[in-house]
Amino acid sequence: MTKGLQTRFVCSACGRVESKWLGRCPSCGAWNSFEEEKIQSAPRSAVAPASSAVDDRIRKLSEVVVADSVRFSSGIDELDRVLGGGVMRPSSVLVGGEPGIGKSTLMLQLASSCASVGPVLYVSGEESPSQVKLRAQRLGLDASRIDILCDTRLESLMDAIERTSPAVVVIDSLQTLASGEVSSMAGSVNQIRTCCMALSLVAKARNIAMFFIGHVTKDGMLAGPKIVEHLVDTVLYFESAQTGVRILRSIKNRFGSVDEIGIFSMDATGLTPVRDPSLFFISDRQEGGLPSGIAYTAVTEGSRTFLVEIQALTVPCRGGSPRVYSDRVDAARVNRVAAILERHAGLVLSDCDTYINVAGGIRINDVSTELALAMALWSARTDTPLHGKQVCFGELSLAGEVRPVSFLERRVKAALDMGFDRILAPAVSPVSDERISTCRNIKQAIMISRAFCKQD
Repeated sequence: MTKGLQTRFVCSACGRVESKWLGRCPSCGAWNSFEEEKIQSAPRSAVAPASSAVDDRIRKLSEVVVADSVRFSSGIDELDRVLGGGVMRPSSVLVGGEPGIGKSTLMLQLASSCASVGPVLYVSGEESPSQVKLRAQRLGLDASRIDILCDTRLESLMDAIERTSPAVVVIDSLQTLASGEVSSMAGSVNQIRTCCMALSLVAKARNIAMFFIGHVTKDGMLAGPKIVEHLVDTVLYFESAQTGVRILRSIKNRFGSVDEIGIFSMDATGLTPVRDPSLFFISDRQEGGLPSGIAYTAVTEGSRTFLVEIQALTVPCRGGSPRVYSDRVDAARVNRVAAILERHAGLVLSDCDTYINVAGGIRINDVSTELALAMALWSARTDTPLHGKQVCFGELSLAGEVRPVSFLERRVKAALDMGFDRILAPAVSPVSDERISTCRNIKQAIMISRAFCKQD
């Protein structure tokens, strides 16, 4: 290879290096994962290798001492919920999301609230110190106890951590860091992997809670090699709903459940936790009943249960074959529920296009929503509105049966607290209440829903 500027291709999934572009990686099998890197030979830095941060002592696991203050509150209830009860020390957390969704705002709020625990170091590679201070003033945060470093060199960051011994470190963002030991530009696969590994090891060795802000690709995936998600302890992802709320999901969490979500609203004071999500995901309608194609259900995400509104619309098929338009509910699930209705309820849906939406723009994967989805499709196809106070939840089998779902008591309580007094649940129900009607199959569910409408 010639001296000076050179080119190589690196797999973004596993980091394999090739001299030419390949359609498929020979190591991990990923397609179209090779990215071009322009490198320039550089002298190796005198910095100690990251492996020096590893505790290489061999001990019995029973002899390991766990500190009492290993977990502390971040001061943000919704973030504590997603993290599994609070911030762990030591730990490394990767926070990703679309540009402008509020990642830096949330991390600055975290830095301000965690300053009471110990020194906080905010590393900004994208903004100047004045820009960060202006944001803190706009949010009304106390920035007097936050140390800021605007340097993207890994060696300088390691030295700053050595000098200040922080309890919490925020890196904004991981893609801006670069190590002198790696002869490629910042943001490359090798740079991201090297910097993330070095900082994660330092966090474990020095009992630091390390937060990385990560970029996303045009496909919505976290930018950089996939190995970064394996190196960190927790991966959080921000997504935006149509109502303007921000949803923080846990994709990976070594210290808690991945079923939890945090819900925030953005205002002048930053990201504010949402106490009652149902207010965002249920449309405010006047008295007089529901329009056709609307059904309510209760969704459980971790320790939180709230009500959502499923909307369905069926129109005559415009082409030769019917299509399903659904981006908030898996289209395969919609097709399966439609097939169950056609086979076991005699509802013809094969000659129409189907549109499915969830009010508020939240994406739901809970199987308990299948009964509500079926009732919304039946209501839309027959132009028969459901009762305005009806909530239904249950899983549908291919035989048309309504199967039991988990956390039934919590779903019933959430529905009753919101003023819904006609609850349609699976036949095997541990809750005894006169406001609960049970059904064994989809036919019974339709009959009971018709009876609800006739009662008023």
